[in-house]
Amino acid sequence: MTTPVLSLRAVTRTHGAGENAVHALDGVDLDVRAGELVAVMGPSGSGKSTLLNIAGGLDTADAGVVEIAGTPMSGLGPKQRAALRRREIGYVFQDFNLVPALTAAENVALPLELDGVSARRARKAALVALGEVEIPELADRFPDDMSGGQRQRVAIARALVGRRSLVLADEPTGALDSVTGEAVMGVLRARVDAGAAGLLVTHEPRFAAWADRTIFLRDGVVVDGTGRRADAESLLAASPRGGTA
Repeated sequence: MTTPVLSLRAVTRTHGAGENAVHALDGVDLDVRAGELVAVMGPSGSGKSTLLNIAGGLDTADAGVVEIAGTPMSGLGPKQRAALRRREIGYVFQDFNLVPALTAAENVALPLELDGVSARRARKAALVALGEVEIPELADRFPDDMSGGQRQRVAIARALVGRRSLVLADEPTGALDSVTGEAVMGVLRARVDAGAAGLLVTHEPRFAAWADRTIFLRDGVVVDGTGRRADAESLLAASPRGGTA
């Protein structure tokens, strides 16, 4: 089997301390390989967003090992971690995280320019990405002049621009109607089929059905269909599309 693009081993993350401690993740194991889309489902507060933040290098684990494209995140300094995120990871945030003072095209091009790509090449790539999410006409519009669904699509275009080996999406269809949501899932699926690894947080089974397999989180633990802690060996094995871990 191919080396995982994303690998988590016994990852634990606790927020707070003492009586106020919240165990967001508790010994999570997960592999996501190139060409594979994995959906993460679970109730509110189950640890889904924490899992994405750690997978994307936006948060650090208290214990365990996190590797992106074979690189242990624990061995990277802040600048190295930021460079890895720009080059390897596309992140669709639940609250968009667009820069209000930049146009749609400038927002999408920003990660490439920060990584040294010329403004001309970065804009060209941004226009292609905006076309993929079917809003090329919004290239020169600012976020405040867009609807929530349009801003979401700009955020998705930014996550897909360039050659990202890992795409992380936190409820990417949350601000979209059902038809547009299906179209966006088609774009994410196509990028994964082209060779990226994808990790998708969603609460809707119809969108999880686009994934190759689905894992379920409850109180920071990956569980099986009965609610018991899932066997680590089964989690690390690939499953058919639409299957569960």
